Amino acid sequence: MTVTDLLERAKAQDVMITTAESCTGGMVAAALTDIPGSSAVVERGFVTYTNTAKQEMLGVRADTLEAHGAVSEEVAREMAEGALRNSQAQLAVSITGIAGPGGSEYKPEGRVCFGLAANDQATRTETIEFGALGRNNVRRAARDHALALLNNALCTPPRD
Repeated sequence: MTVTDLLERAKAQDVMITTAESCTGGMVAAALTDIPGSSAVVERGFVTYTNTAKQEMLGVRADTLEAHGAVSEEVAREMAEGALRNSQAQLAVSITGIAGPGGSEYKPEGRVCFGLAANDQATRTETIEFGALGRNNVRRAARDHALALLNNALCTPPRD
């Protein structure tokens, strides 16, 4: 799968895409917009690095952050749903994780949570443990995984 293929698939389906990124800091949006003609399908990107930004820009609830922490599938879900709600897009991907260095026993370096939201479909979330690959490698792996999630969503018929 190439990013060009992903964009062509979205264009053919008349689907606009938005991103909500924390640990990747806009890398997914950048990968999409590096391709000429991407403005036909990339609606906007949200870089919400802090909890305040997640709350203000995406509507992530303070009690969700308090109960689960920023690096959680619950927050990834609210980020993706908030990106969809606060844009004109039909498909949203979110990323929140610990790129490193650091982490903890409970949330190790390399843990990244993803959300995928689409109009009239249940939001999907998942956690990938990339491991302590180093900050740049974790961020690149998270970017690539998010792009694959978008591509798969465009290749898969909608689920109820």
